[in-house]
Amino acid sequence: MTATPTSATPARPPAPPVRPRRGPWGRLLLVVVLLAVAAGAAYLVVKASEPAQTDARPDGIDIPALDVLPGTALAQGRPLPAEPDVVAWAKRAAEVTDIPARTLVAYVNADLATQRRDPGCKITWATLAGVGRVESHHGHFRGARVGEDGRLTKPIIGIPLDGSPGVRAIRDTDGGKLDGDTQWDRAVGAMQFLPSTWSRWAARAGGDGTPADPQDIDDAALTAARYLCASGGDLSTGEGWWKAVLTYNNSVKYGRDVYSGADAYARKVAELG
Repeated sequence: MTATPTSATPARPPAPPVRPRRGPWGRLLLVVVLLAVAAGAAYLVVKASEPAQTDARPDGIDIPALDVLPGTALAQGRPLPAEPDVVAWAKRAAEVTDIPARTLVAYVNADLATQRRDPGCKITWATLAGVGRVESHHGHFRGARVGEDGRLTKPIIGIPLDGSPGVRAIRDTDGGKLDGDTQWDRAVGAMQFLPSTWSRWAARAGGDGTPADPQDIDDAALTAARYLCASGGDLSTGEGWWKAVLTYNNSVKYGRDVYSGADAYARKVAELG
């Protein structure tokens, strides 16, 4: 779960009571300077709002950036296969979405499990895929991969949330147990959960009694589904979907990025029939 950036607008110095007269070249120079300052400020605002995970592999399919308004409903990503057919379905869907088949299995199984446990939520595998794309490109951040057992080949751990420019300051909450940092918290796993959020919402997909692991794609997807459902309620509505996603990361740009991926994935799979 990417930390929400913070920013502050510096106070402007008071204008002098009398302004000297400027010739045409002086006025032109002033306009150029003001435009440059404004452009620089806009750049800083945009950079501060970008997700931290920017060096994952690029998309292998065309995913248009949709300039949707918060509150717009999302393509649902239905129908889904019956559980015995999930692996075969994922292999076909992987060819058109560029999402690894093993990761798709995790998203779909989390969707199916949530339908049983919380049918009013109506989360979809496509929404989980949209989140996974932005957070770690489906577990492919910095050379990591998802193994056949669902475990990441190497842990995905985010930057320290130390209050540096564009980053929230969050002191360590887990003694470094999940993120290896005893001073600051870091987001962990393919779905980038803060340790404190993980400790509250973690769900073990295997049901084997062992603790849930954020570096396991099955556990991470199921936990993300649980958290999104608790945050948004009915995710088949525009209001519920946006409330859930913005709770995950309070940034309209982030919500649009998730929406764009989820919509593209759902449309691609729908073409398979």
